[in-house]
Amino acid sequence: MTVRLYDTATKETRDFVPLTPGHVGIYHCGLTVQGPPHIGHIRKEVVFDVLRRWFEHVGFDVTLVANVTDIDDKILAKGEEQGRPWWAIAYANERELHNAYEILGCKPPTYEPRATGHVPEMIEMTETLIGKGHAYPAANDSGDVYFDVRSWPAYGELSNQKIDDMLPAEDAPIDGKRDPRDFALWKGHKAGEPESASWVTPWGRGRPGWHLECSAMAAKYLGHEFDIHGGGLDLRFPHHENELAQSRAAGQKFARLWMHNAMLNLSGQKMAKSVGNTMMVSEVVKRVRPIELRYYLLAAHYRSIVEYSEEALTEAATAYSRIEGFVLRATEVTGELDASLGIPCADFIAAMDNDLAVPAALAALQEVMSEGNKLLADGDSLALRGTLASVRVMLGVLGVDPLDPTWADSAGEESYKAALDVLVHGLLDQRQEARTSKDFTTADRVRDQLVAAGVDIEDTAQGPRWSVGGKN
Repeated sequence: MTVRLYDTATKETRDFVPLTPGHVGIYHCGLTVQGPPHIGHIRKEVVFDVLRRWFEHVGFDVTLVANVTDIDDKILAKGEEQGRPWWAIAYANERELHNAYEILGCKPPTYEPRATGHVPEMIEMTETLIGKGHAYPAANDSGDVYFDVRSWPAYGELSNQKIDDMLPAEDAPIDGKRDPRDFALWKGHKAGEPESASWVTPWGRGRPGWHLECSAMAAKYLGHEFDIHGGGLDLRFPHHENELAQSRAAGQKFARLWMHNAMLNLSGQKMAKSVGNTMMVSEVVKRVRPIELRYYLLAAHYRSIVEYSEEALTEAATAYSRIEGFVLRATEVTGELDASLGIPCADFIAAMDNDLAVPAALAALQEVMSEGNKLLADGDSLALRGTLASVRVMLGVLGVDPLDPTWADSAGEESYKAALDVLVHGLLDQRQEARTSKDFTTADRVRDQLVAAGVDIEDTAQGPRWSVGGKN
């Protein structure tokens, strides 16, 4: 079995061959914790959680490292704005991030290093780059240290840009730089900044630049060469470009393959704190169940832009409820089973092996589920057990198996309404299957069961609608 992945650096899909047989090392850039996570952030977490689950399913041992950037210009600004210590801002939002991981069923990273815990490694890397002639202390005695982009001919290779076409780096004033595009490895302590946000270095007190943090932490936990570096597409330049340059210039081979997920947009703009159009995870899960939000975030291909809308979110929730309904109805017939014994269908495997093509994988799952609905109608419980196990193992790979204990308490106040919706839609799907196969006796019996339970059915051009006592 060969997993094929799209490499952002080479712009081609190729067979993935791990550095160490049987093991995959993945580093993806975590959150800068100046605020709580919105669903744009968490799309990335869900994407790499599915990647990890697929690698584990096909037999790899996975080390997944996701850092926390807990020292940054924006975090210091938030602290000053709110009159709170910068580290209190970072810690509170780090806890919100962990809560979002848990809410959406993401496995915790193998390691989750904080930037502030790895300053010695960053200082050492900066000294290495200075010693190799790729970095220099600022000429204006600011205490800043910059990477010299002109010293590294390959700079721009990841984003396919030429240095002369790039805009100046905006991470520090240009008066201390040799070239406006040189970026900060280290930032000197400035008047008015908290003393606690600085460390002693050969260049004076200061703190690390954003790009340096990830290079140092990736090397510590995964070594100087590792399999996959990932993150949102918005990080490709300048963040990942700068990571690649400084790590290679320091003598490391760094990442063998780059994976970037596309953005989650709202009204045509990237969902981001900076444009004020955020959708916090903690708020969205008040409108749909966490498992439905996860399904929404993974249903599109990870390299496709998702345009957020409440309508699309509701449609995804309805689609997932139908899947859930089948699992619950089938389990009532078969009893509990060990889902890990299930085997994904061939089309699901082919889709997941083809650059994590989740839409095609979901289509394959739906085909298996359709066969399961026929087995339900026929009362073939023995064959249904195998089908149900297959469906559940595929859902488990995607992290949306409704019977996984992860989701036991995720429904909250909407649990009764959601459960009713699942059951009714399940029966409606069974009725539709019967009508399609011209088994009108079964179709009428299902309708009569719903009516007897107080559920009114209205057949419309868009499909059946249901209500209880005349209320949706």
